[in-house]
Amino acid sequence: MNVSDLTGVALDYWVARSLHDFVREIYFTDSGETVAIRGNDRGRPWDGRFTPSESWEAAAVVLERAMRLDVREQSDKGAVCIAEFRDGHRAAEGQGDSLRIALLRAFIGSHFGDTVDGVLFERQTLTGMRAETISEQTVGGVVEDLPHPDGQIGDIQSPPR
Repeated sequence: MNVSDLTGVALDYWVARSLHDFVREIYFTDSGETVAIRGNDRGRPWDGRFTPSESWEAAAVVLERAMRLDVREQSDKGAVCIAEFRDGHRAAEGQGDSLRIALLRAFIGSHFGDTVDGVLFERQTLTGMRAETISEQTVGGVVEDLPHPDGQIGDIQSPPR
């Protein structure tokens, strides 16, 4: 899918995927029509709907990461911008019906290039730029330290006989 064609949920999803320093989990609400995230952006927790394509409040997390933003055109026909972001990825051009959409597309393009895969409509966790699906059972946290039969520090074992 071309980044220049992303809109709505797909655009919101790929913005969330590009925010791997902020977003730790992506899931969907409203029967899969809205992207929701869990994460922490510079001490500000976020847990809920994430719709940067519809709101500057959500898109501000992208705007705050811009080191250079060159608006080439903004008219009734849309906007074109070139942006460079502080995470060191390449500068990218974005086009859209509004400056917000152009900025979001430039942000995704700076991380993933001109094309991206389809939206993965499953709950997932981000590890760097990679997304991995997680089951509903691990939503509260991944169990990393399972007890062993021979016991570990902190294991509660059966009382002696």
